[in-house]
Amino acid sequence: MATAHVFIATSLDGYIARLDGDIDWLLQRDDQTEDHGYSDFIADKDVIVMGRGSYEKVLTFDTWFYDRPVVVLSEQLADSPVPEALKGKLRFSNLAPGDVMEELARQGVRRVYVDGGQLVQSFLRDGLVANMVITTVPVLIGSGRPLFGALGQDIELKLVSSRCFPSGLVQSTYRRVP
Repeated sequence: MATAHVFIATSLDGYIARLDGDIDWLLQRDDQTEDHGYSDFIADKDVIVMGRGSYEKVLTFDTWFYDRPVVVLSEQLADSPVPEALKGKLRFSNLAPGDVMEELARQGVRRVYVDGGQLVQSFLRDGLVANMVITTVPVLIGSGRPLFGALGQDIELKLVSSRCFPSGLVQSTYRRVP
């Protein structure tokens, strides 16, 4: 079975983006050269599964910086052609989180990086997330898109580690308690 893993940043007040999807509060920081553990995190991931919002945000960047295959889960984009520059790098799917994880497992995928707020929430609700690395940025943005949403039941987590960086960011790793 493939396992799902999250690596995401949030403002101190719990938002991953402004209401319009803007992440200027994250991208304009002076500490962009600091790795914050992403290289170690991504090293053992086979595939990245992201939601439509994250995909559309990444398309606004100058370069496609993913070096792993990407699956974009989106009912709206499922029948869309992949942009020419991204052929062979990504595909669209309208599968549910559990179904895409089963499909990936059949393809030999073991570890999946799940990216995107709504997608992370769906994977959490379906009990698919094995662990989360959450980096808290010391900024209050007041409103926006929350990292976590409504749940049908509590999800118990265990703190595995926590560290702070010279930049003031605090990163905590949580494991789901079975």
